[in-house]
Amino acid sequence: MKVVGVGCGPGMLTRAAADAINRAGSIYGSPRAIALAAESIRKDCPVHEIEDYKALRTLSPAAVVLSTGDPMLAGLGYLGGEVIPGISSLQLAAARLGVPLTRVVIVNAHGKDHLHAIDEVVSVVQHGRIGFLIADPAFSIPALAEALDAASITCRLVACADLGYPEEEICSGDTSNPPSVSSGLYVLFAGLF
Repeated sequence: MKVVGVGCGPGMLTRAAADAINRAGSIYGSPRAIALAAESIRKDCPVHEIEDYKALRTLSPAAVVLSTGDPMLAGLGYLGGEVIPGISSLQLAAARLGVPLTRVVIVNAHGKDHLHAIDEVVSVVQHGRIGFLIADPAFSIPALAEALDAASITCRLVACADLGYPEEEICSGDTSNPPSVSSGLYVLFAGLF
């Protein structure tokens, strides 16, 4: 089995990923991942929407599992097999904002304990680094801003939603005026940058 990153938005598929998808015996992915890879999928290749993530570990070696963004950034890289990276939301957001990746610490709040993630971001910023938060629709940017303010930290907060899509939205703010986004698909930078 191969786990192939299809990028975080349209046009973010690497040549290596496109080649692996084109050679696949069968393809598994979410509707969004399948749509991002559609141009590289052969017409005769069976395509399956993932219904049971646990069953993915039993796929044949010729199968390709599509992972949005990069499989190793909160993606499906944990499945094992050969992993072909994709262009991640981290890479694209950092490029859009001019944030050096060497200063960034990743915090995953997608489907995780949000209070713990907020504490992690506060700690990251206290240590002079930039927190990169992978959010989900239920994550509260105002709650993060309050926690940073309570720790006497004033810093920049930038939310990046729907990266790479025509409706891409980048909203800047700070701890006293946190940004808001209209999409549940977003990432956030917090820190001095």
